Order: sequence, then C-alpha cells, then structure tokens
Amino acid sequence: MAAIELRDVTKRFGTVTALDGLDLEVREGEVFGFLGPNGAGKSTTIDILLDYVRPTSGTATVFGHDAQAAPTAVRERVGILPDGYGSLGRMTGREQLEFTIEARRGREHPDEILERVGLADDGDRQVRTYSKGMAQRLMLGMALVGDPDLLVLDEPTTGLDPAGARMMRDVIDDAVSDGRTVFFSSHILGQVEAVADRVGILYGGDLVAVDTIDALRETAGATGGVTVTLDERPDTLRNAVAGLRGVTDVTVDRDDQGRPVVDAACTAAAKGRVVKTCYDDGADVRDVDTREASLEELFVAYTNDDATASSASGGTRTGDGTAARDASATTRGGGS
Repeated sequence: MAAIELRDVTKRFGTVTALDGLDLEVREGEVFGFLGPNGAGKSTTIDILLDYVRPTSGTATVFGHDAQAAPTAVRERVGILPDGYGSLGRMTGREQLEFTIEARRGREHPDEILERVGLADDGDRQVRTYSKGMAQRLMLGMALVGDPDLLVLDEPTTGLDPAGARMMRDVIDDAVSDGRTVFFSSHILGQVEAVADRVGILYGGDLVAVDTIDALRETAGATGGVTVTLDERPDTLRNAVAGLRGVTDVTVDRDDQGRPVVDAACTAAAKGRVVKTCYDDGADVRDVDTREASLEELFVAYTNDDATASSASGGTRTGDGTAARDASATTRGGGS
C-alpha cells in the first residue's frame, strides 16, 4: 500500500490554478523530498492531504484512507510540522507537549521529547519566549507524539542553526529506521539531497519530475564536472577539451604544487571523453576527480523554460523511467 497517493488532483482558487491534475505516489518507508519554487503548489498539496483545503477535483489518500472522506483516520497516522504556525500562547514547552500527548493519546513523556529535540533545558520556559529555531524544535517534538506512521514536514529546517539541521536529519533517519515514511518540502536543497530516497519537482502546479537524484541527473543531462591534474600542459589541450560534446566550460589553472589542472564542467557522459582527450593530447595524467551535478543544478534544469517545455512534450519523469502524463510548460502560480 502507498503511504500517499494523489490521483488527478486539481485545485483552483478563483481564477488561479494551484495544482493541475497532480499524480503522485509516495511509498511506505521512504524519505520523499517535495521541491518547487514559491507558488508551485507544495503547501496546497500538503493541505489537501490533511483536509485543510478540498481539491477542486481528483482524490488524495493516505495509507488507503481518503483524505477528504476520512480525515480523522488520516490525522491519527500523521505527524505534521507545518511551515507556518501562529502564536503558541503562554504555555511552557513541557505543558505544550503534555497537551499534545493527551490529545493524541500518546505514551511519551514530555521530558523524553524535549531531550530528543534539544530543548531539555528549556521545557519550563514559556513558548512565547522561544526563538524561531526553538519553536521549530518544539513543533517537531509535537509532530513525533503518538509514533505517527507518516511525518509530513513542511520546510522543517526553517530557523534552525547547523546543529538543529543536523538534529532534524537524525530524526528523519530514526523515523525511517523505525519503518516510518517521511514526506517533506524544503528550499535548502543540500539537506534534501542528504536524506531523500526520491524527489518530486513541482513547477506551476505540475509535477515535472519524480525519481531518485541519480536518475534525475541522467535524464536531465545536468552538468557535473571532471578535474584532471597533469604533469605538464600541452598548448592545445584547453581548446581540444572545450570542443567536446557535453562540455560547457573549461578552466586551466595550477594546483598548490604548480601542476596544471584542467577543470571541465560537463555532463556525466562527457567525463570520459575529457580524460581521454587529455591522454590523446599527450598529457601525463596524474589524477582524475569527478563531481556530480548538485540538486540545486537539477532543480534549475527542471524548472527553467526549456526543461518544462521538454517535459510538456515528453511527460513527467517518474521512478520507473516512464512518462506519467504530459506536463504543462506554463507557470500558473497558486499556493506555495
């Protein structure tokens, strides 16, 4: 059974289309990163899953429960860390957790959760005195109450310092080790890349890609690179490398030992051609280092006009390598 399943979900707010026929499946036990620029429809999707808003058409299910027909059954299995939340009032952190534990019929002790999210020394402070990062930690603790099968985290690292971001990654790792599913959106793409099994990229209400990060790199032909360290630099080498198919930029410099270094920004398929050209041009190759396109580069590749136009003709890239459906190249705006 899928943890999350969206079928042909459309949501309109007046004349604005926030989601346009969204199809998405999140597997049980996986960490799924949900990406998109502001206004792409990410928060609208989460709101539909939790029945905070109703879709204009289509269906959304969580562990087989219809999100609109059985919202209570859904919420009993979901822990939510929202992107935005109002004042948490005059209660202390411990009192807030006690209230949440009682409401969700959890078995946790507040002190255990405070310790888990790094607030062990701040449980008796009023929440209104917390910094944004501390409030974010508390909200994460509240999301963990009741051992939910699914964690929905909307921009979970907002306001967190590096230690808090690491704690968040540890919580995600622990959740997966316990068999839970994690569905989260974030604009800090390096953190998504560190923990996500698969990612979905939402653009203008359309899902333009869903796959593992490695598979998205292959499909997009996104630029990574290769660095080749030489004993000496033949005069013609830079032009020879720059002329290769798949190479977008070449620099030639020297390392701290004075050896020439050729750095080529290129697709994965072009890396071997760059190294071969160095050999063929008479260079004595001392070292080769490759790098992959970052998730940020992939995100740009899938959300620029050329990428979305290609998606419109070729369909959404999915985890099994097939075209799920045609995706519009037009940005519609809508919810975040």
